[in-house]
Parts: sequence; structure tokens; C-alpha cells
Amino acid sequence: MVHSKNDKLKRESGSNFMPKFDEKGLLTAVVIDGKSRSVLMVAFMDKEALAATRATGLAHFHSRSRNRLWCKGESSGNVLKVEAIAVDCDQDALVLTCSPAGPTCHTGSNSCFYRQLEGQDLIPLSN
Repeated sequence: MVHSKNDKLKRESGSNFMPKFDEKGLLTAVVIDGKSRSVLMVAFMDKEALAATRATGLAHFHSRSRNRLWCKGESSGNVLKVEAIAVDCDQDALVLTCSPAGPTCHTGSNSCFYRQLEGQDLIPLSN
């Protein structure tokens, strides 16, 4: 899809929300903790997930493995209450500032980023 310079200017400098979904219909969504500001997880949103998030105030994503909408915490109860949504310069990525109701990672860790790469080894980070 070809966009005009005017569309690019509106998207990058304007005040209208014009999300730029990729060829698979997805945006990258980085989730950070509203208190600690640490990165909790990275996921993807399609139009349906973005609309559900905005309508409910709870973080919804597109599950690529299940190919469906999912509300974070729908089975664990560890939902993410959205406090704010920041939009990057070309509107193809979002940062969701959230208040987590419990651990964010399916492993039980507070964050999905619980290890650090040192050489060829993954070293656990303290939560």
C-alpha cells in the first residue's frame, strides 16, 4: 500500500490517531509497569485488540499462536489495567503503561524479561 507524503505528515505530526498496522494487521505493543516503569512484556495488537483495550481499559492482544483475541489474564486473573497508551512517531508501535494485577509472565515472573544475556548464558534478574 502506497501512502502519500500528506498521509505521512499527518501520521507523524498530526493530532489524529492513525494506527499503522503491518501487512499482517498488527502493531507492536510494549507493556510497562506504571509504578516501576520496568518492561513487563511485548505483544501484538490488531484492530480488534486495540478496540477492546480502549473500550474496557484492560490490555487485550492478538495471540499469533492461537490466532485470536485474548485479554491478558483471562485465565490467570493477572489482568493489566491500562493507565495510558503512548504512540510512537509513525504510529506502528504502542507503549501501554499498566497496573498489573499479579505476575505478568506465564512463568510466574513479574516480567517476561527476567533474564539477562551475558556472553552465551542467560542470567536470572532479581524481580
